[in-house]
Amino acid sequence: MGCCRSSLRAVTAHHPEKPPGAGAAPLACRPSFSAAAHQAAPPPPAEAGFKEFSLAELRAATGGFAAENIVSESGDKAPNFVYRGRLQQQQGQGRRDAIAVKKFAKMAWPDPKQFAEEARGVGRLRHRRLANLIGYCCDGDERLLVAEFMPNDTLAKHVFHWENQTLEWAMRLRVAYHIAEALDYCSNEGRPLYHDLNAYRVLFDENGDPRLSCFGLMKNSRDGKSYSTNLAYTPPEYLRNGRVTPESVIFSFGTVLLDLLSGKRIPPSHALDMMRGNNIQVLMDSHLEGNYSTEEATALVDLASQCLQYEPRDRPNTKKLVTILEPLQTKLEVPSYEMLGIPKLEEEVPPPPPAPQPPQHPLSPMAEACSRMDLTAIQQILVSTHYRDDEGSNELSFQEWTQQMRDMLDARKRGDLAFRDKDFKTAIECYTQFVDVGTMVSPTVYARRSLCHLTCDQPDAALRDAMQAQCVYPDWPTAFYMQAVALSKLNMQSDAKDMLSEASQLEEKKQKNSR
Repeated sequence: MGCCRSSLRAVTAHHPEKPPGAGAAPLACRPSFSAAAHQAAPPPPAEAGFKEFSLAELRAATGGFAAENIVSESGDKAPNFVYRGRLQQQQGQGRRDAIAVKKFAKMAWPDPKQFAEEARGVGRLRHRRLANLIGYCCDGDERLLVAEFMPNDTLAKHVFHWENQTLEWAMRLRVAYHIAEALDYCSNEGRPLYHDLNAYRVLFDENGDPRLSCFGLMKNSRDGKSYSTNLAYTPPEYLRNGRVTPESVIFSFGTVLLDLLSGKRIPPSHALDMMRGNNIQVLMDSHLEGNYSTEEATALVDLASQCLQYEPRDRPNTKKLVTILEPLQTKLEVPSYEMLGIPKLEEEVPPPPPAPQPPQHPLSPMAEACSRMDLTAIQQILVSTHYRDDEGSNELSFQEWTQQMRDMLDARKRGDLAFRDKDFKTAIECYTQFVDVGTMVSPTVYARRSLCHLTCDQPDAALRDAMQAQCVYPDWPTAFYMQAVALSKLNMQSDAKDMLSEASQLEEKKQKNSR
């Protein structure tokens, strides 16, 4: 039986905008005043760069799920394995991408649709502090997740089982900060729950930078336990009701801080007794040999104490974690690989580009500009096009004459002036005011704000806006062109090339229909 294929390609994803507040509908689902607004919105597909793999692909990548490729395994409470693998990137190319494949126990997720929906939800997240999820597979009873492979072991290995050198203090502070950033990003993106956060979930990438494993963003099974570690390290409220909450994640983060401080596994209750007795020196890792700042250690101990409070309401949120940890960062100029004592990653020499094929038809000015990633030319085209492509997207009712509508249209006008004058930061602010009101939905505003984000070196935000433009206007070539540029900025060259080709085909089709 083959994998349950998605009806929508991952590359042409419509990424829903982050909800403006708790319980708010995604921006793309807000009603406009056009007839099309009364039609059902398409379901949000997976994020660009996220795909459904076949079982055959993953079997080949892991050498038939060979025992020697197992990099971690869990016990009875979470019976699953993680394998390392190599995925052929493209036919005819020698480059192969390293992947981590999590293989769940049989029937851990009986419903393939539920598993796929959960996987796609996690797959929408993209952040430099995450070991990102890049795909999944469900074939018969098999359920697998595929993520970026992190080659430099776990925090547990570097703190508890090190052989050559202990983790220096500045690196421990960096780990705490990076993981806090990852948790804050996930929380802001509507995924605040992380299951069984511990030192084995913190991984180090090819540059030695710490990242949070994406696997913890999904439970080990639909109805299974969310914690597989010793109960002494489990949030007290989870022991009472068996539920994971955002506050539970903060408690688990506190146990990771204890690991960083002490270099060993100390039950939180015992650590809190040591903290109350101001016995910080006894808590600190003796292998550091005193090479740490007492002020920084005190701040980290205090933060750990806040995270480990018995009452969930007394714990800080992810934003506060980031706020406290950011000023503690030292040795910012020293790369992580130096502090870890690993060799610097030598960049691969890219293979020579294939011989150019003669185009089947001449590229349009927009296609030419996007293929060159010429942001100035794209800006000039969007200025000259104005809002012509928005025709039919909105039909304004009497609300146009309310003060709210006038303010919204004024925000768009100020954004347009800033966009024309290449004041892109101001344009972002004004277009965001327009978008947040939500009375009108304009693909052109999303496209323009996408370009503004690109010029401000914010390709993730640019990609989201381009996807949102496509969600409003599914067959609009400009939305695809902007996604192509954003994907290229994110070094997803294969996806960018496919997106550029699709945009060109849509534009050609549109031109034929207009003749």
